[in-house]
Amino acid sequence: MEKAKSIHLLNKAVADELQAVHQYMYFHFHLDDQGFKPLSLLFKGIAIQEMGHVELLAERILFLKGDVEMVPAGPVEKILEPEAILVKAMAMEEDGVRTYNQAALKCGANADSVSKQLFERLVGDEEGHFDQYEKQHDNIKRFGLSYLALQSFGGGAAPGAPVPGE
Repeated sequence: MEKAKSIHLLNKAVADELQAVHQYMYFHFHLDDQGFKPLSLLFKGIAIQEMGHVELLAERILFLKGDVEMVPAGPVEKILEPEAILVKAMAMEEDGVRTYNQAALKCGANADSVSKQLFERLVGDEEGHFDQYEKQHDNIKRFGLSYLALQSFGGGAAPGAPVPGE
């Protein structure tokens, strides 16, 4: 195994995950400010999951005796409309799935099965995030922004999250 190849792929994933954390927290703040609490909480929750991905990737990089590069892949895009926010988030997750599938294949070819398995786990997580965003996007398209406004009066639970006491 050439550790440098795996470390490079893992650090690229760290950059992508940090980018997602920054972008999703930006969306969280602005959606909350607009009164779209449920959607805001969805972005916050997924941002926290993305932070967990950074931690997993960093642990693997350090195990391979590499250095973790904590630099986001790019700047935060200043998008404020809920539907456009969801379109951006879905595109980010689709790109993550594509990138991590390729990284898994490259790690497998490099005889690094642990990094391969890590990337495969990330693919599953990113597909789950995409699914959550897509459901919200579909509902906005079907019912309009009143869908989110009505949820905001319902106590602020994230879409799909369990409601305490039920």
